[in-house]
Amino acid sequence: MAALLKAVLSASEKAAEIARLCRDAEPLFRLLVAEKTGSDRNQRFSHDFKTLADVLIQEVIRHDLGAKFPELRGHIGGEESNEFTNANGDTVAVRVCGTVGETAALLGSVLHHQRDAAELLAAAAHREVTVGDGELDGVNVSIAPGEVAVWIDPIDSTNEYIVGREDVVPQDGIAPSGLSSALVLIGAYERSSGRPVLGVINEPFHRRHPETRGWQGCYHWGIAYQGILLSSLSPPAPPQHPPRVVLSRAEAPGVRDVLDSLCGGQLRFAAGAGYKMLCVILGHADSYVLSGGSTFVWDSCAPHAILCAMGGGVVALGDALRARREGDTGTPPQLTYNQPAEGAVGAERWANRGGLVAYVHPQHLEAVLEALAAVPGL
Repeated sequence: MAALLKAVLSASEKAAEIARLCRDAEPLFRLLVAEKTGSDRNQRFSHDFKTLADVLIQEVIRHDLGAKFPELRGHIGGEESNEFTNANGDTVAVRVCGTVGETAALLGSVLHHQRDAAELLAAAAHREVTVGDGELDGVNVSIAPGEVAVWIDPIDSTNEYIVGREDVVPQDGIAPSGLSSALVLIGAYERSSGRPVLGVINEPFHRRHPETRGWQGCYHWGIAYQGILLSSLSPPAPPQHPPRVVLSRAEAPGVRDVLDSLCGGQLRFAAGAGYKMLCVILGHADSYVLSGGSTFVWDSCAPHAILCAMGGGVVALGDALRARREGDTGTPPQLTYNQPAEGAVGAERWANRGGLVAYVHPQHLEAVLEALAAVPGL
């Protein structure tokens, strides 16, 4: 597990470097900001550059993990399709090729021969990135890579990534929006059970260096497997009352009202499912609640593993409320990641249907479920 964790962390660091490069390098930034104005969108190719950045990061992670652990090949899934249609109507499958030149040529065919941009991206995709973290050498958990599979969210909170606001002031440690909520999420789950076992969250835009003003990143990891709980984070603080809950601003009014009452005015709002779960992980909130099925397995797998490593978890809200109404007061089952939803097609096969609740302390989960049980329609 130590070798797999190091590989996932290294892949997340390379992904973070590419995400930063797309904002810092002028040829790439010009393409990126076309999404903001809309004037150039889909004129050069059928997908916007934001999507290409997403896909390239996803394929870099897939390539690097598969190269180190061949038994993972075919078991690394992600949010994005890797196929693009270029200006000539040709379908191009984005991938990391054998050489920098070959990858640059392939990316150039998607970018309608934006040579500088293609070469910058190809060089970043082939760059060797290692993590020098001595703490990882002490990780000793026996699970073979062939027993797990991986979900990738290459850039969670992509709209915030595109807009790129840096002037958002956090409230009690939680940024309501902004570039800080754009994250790289890589989670591994046990193939047989679907339980999350390893998670890495990388914050590419954690802070600006005080002197160079360049971006500095930060990563967090957790392992939860067969009773072994390990994490890069400090143990969580004791539970407090009332609980602090973080939501999306698009949350249903009935849910907002009930939770606002529960929280005693400590309700908070933020962008990005991964970021809201990170707020719970970092202790800025006690729970993240989503009443709808608008998140997917690639959003939740990585933070879920870290939450489990801290003694918490992520449960399906709809299933938990139905169980409560039927008299079952036991701990609801955790989300799993190995089975697509029956009857669904496309990305919806991997949606977290019925919403979710992320938490560290079971007491906060119980308080949230008790409050939401009174909301009609949930």
